[in-house]
Amino acid sequence: MSQATENSERRHRPIRSYVLRTGRMTDGQKRAFEAGWARWGIDYSPAPVDLDALFGRAGRRVLEIGFGMGRSLATMAAADPAANFIGVEVHTPGVGRLLHTLADEEIDNVRVYCHDAVEVLQHCIPEGALDTVQVFFPDPWHKKRHHKRRLIQPDFVALLVSRLKPGGVLHLATDWENYAEQMMDVLSANAQLENTAGAGAFAARPAHRPLTKFEQRGERLGHGVWDLLFRRA
Repeated sequence: MSQATENSERRHRPIRSYVLRTGRMTDGQKRAFEAGWARWGIDYSPAPVDLDALFGRAGRRVLEIGFGMGRSLATMAAADPAANFIGVEVHTPGVGRLLHTLADEEIDNVRVYCHDAVEVLQHCIPEGALDTVQVFFPDPWHKKRHHKRRLIQPDFVALLVSRLKPGGVLHLATDWENYAEQMMDVLSANAQLENTAGAGAFAARPAHRPLTKFEQRGERLGHGVWDLLFRRA
């Protein structure tokens, strides 16, 4: 392959919401995945989805990208049964764990994609369909030379905003101050977004976002967490 061809492919490589981490599923996670996928899972297909039909009802629509092991997503869904939650995660052990939690706690207002969030947003979620998009603690890629790999970039944020309805909220959270500052710069530069906390200000953690064990440990060690809540104008 020539250097020019290699450089061209690098420039046109599509953005991804993740670095693939299939991981090793425990036997319990495998069983939960196999038993629960038909009920809570959404098989990816590059076509718009009727979100009301997906849940069998209308309701406020919340999309969470990168839910990890799914504990906070399950907690929020249980606390807000009138809302419809869609989780997107590529880490299969996390998906298996969430499906186990949903079954164990009999939570039925969650549906799950095990697929790249960019493709789900581009092909499955209609424009203006979502009330809230949540991205909590994305990979910080803390080394400066890796910052270009961070999820929160102008093109991705523009895609998120296009899927929010007017008045819809984009909620980000990170425990890396440098990433929080980058998030603030990217969101503030989008003309369709307004900061609910005021220009340049971070928001207090809203009560509906659960305080994770990781966060509690960080607080004891004096680590900060930064929430950003921006509304589509």
